[in-house]
Amino acid sequence: MQIIASFNHSSYIEMSIVKLEERGLDDLYAIPLESRKKETRLFDSIHYSDGHSLLNKGMFLAVIFSVITTSRGFVLEWGPIYWGLIGAGSGLILGFLIDLFLVRFKERKQILTDHAQPSEIILIINCGNKDEEWVTQMLWEHHALGIAAVGKE
Repeated sequence: MQIIASFNHSSYIEMSIVKLEERGLDDLYAIPLESRKKETRLFDSIHYSDGHSLLNKGMFLAVIFSVITTSRGFVLEWGPIYWGLIGAGSGLILGFLIDLFLVRFKERKQILTDHAQPSEIILIINCGNKDEEWVTQMLWEHHALGIAAVGKE
């Protein structure tokens, strides 16, 4: 019978392995999982969206700037239409740059914190049916995230 358990990377998995070896269960496999390297895309596609929009602040600032520059355009030389378009374009670009900076800053911060938190570890234990209950109870006591038993008879 095989019992499979997943753990966070901590000292609890080491304590579990020591207890299992003290009990005489030496057929163990501990496998660390690799963390996924997440790449942030600048633009979302129809099949992928990460929830970040680079146009929200840009559209908001485009509306604000176009209203202000259009009203000022009545007294300026080029008129309200040109000044409204200039304000909308500059607001859109400014908002896009702010969103781009915030997404890059958040991505850089996440990369720094991802290295501090290793991924999970899978522990595979080969044991007899008589040891199953003790092994699962001991794994739960040592904060296993999940347990599965394969080959029950």
